[in-house]
Amino acid sequence: MSITDFLLRKFLFRPVKLAQDYRFKFAQPFAEHWFDTADAVRLNALVFPTDVAPKRGVVLYFHGNRDNLQRWGAMHTAFTALGYDFCVPDYRGYGKSTGEPGETAYFNDAALMYKWLAEQYSPQNIVLYGRSLGTGMASYLAAHFPAQRLILETPFNNIPGLLASHLHREAPPFDPPLTFPNDVHLQQTTLPVLIFHGTRDRVVPYASAACLKAYLKPSDQFITIEGGSHNNLETYRVYREKLRAFLTEIEVISPLPGA
Repeated sequence: MSITDFLLRKFLFRPVKLAQDYRFKFAQPFAEHWFDTADAVRLNALVFPTDVAPKRGVVLYFHGNRDNLQRWGAMHTAFTALGYDFCVPDYRGYGKSTGEPGETAYFNDAALMYKWLAEQYSPQNIVLYGRSLGTGMASYLAAHFPAQRLILETPFNNIPGLLASHLHREAPPFDPPLTFPNDVHLQQTTLPVLIFHGTRDRVVPYASAACLKAYLKPSDQFITIEGGSHNNLETYRVYREKLRAFLTEIEVISPLPGA
């Protein structure tokens, strides 16, 4: 592995590992699940059921590049309050999940999680949500599998574009070994798309996300949050209102688990 490859991986992947016997702590009920991959990796995920009626489906949530499920599980409240179950996996190398980070492996793992949910929910009841690094997995699924809709929070266009935005160049000075091509996948999906990005995001510069506007369908939405940064968009009323409107306009389709 070259020094540039090593540094890029350090930039992109910031996992915090957990002991296999770690017990998650949340105020709301949840279930912990394990998944075995074809290459002998074990993936850890949490599912938070909603107790709100009408039950609308499930949000498959792909989190950002730091920490683990003890942090990201808390994101469920915005979705369970709207009648959605909430499923969030930890990536390879994060939390209790084994293995090492990698683009192709992450796409394959995302497909594994999707297929597991699709055994319990109709695709019309599955909402794909990606945050930051997780927009890569959510966009990939949107391009390759049926679902209800796609939501991206603080996305980048692709890894070369993200690096170029940080360096204030048209292109990075090297060819990154990872791409996570959100721009390509958005051109391939027919799902309704909602994107949120803040103008003061210092992790994923607004310019990188703005490149995605060119690939949106006329009915898609790109919500610019003035003054928003990378980790505070949920504190803005426009985020909460647009998210609620986008998710509650969905027709409730049966059957749903526990409905």
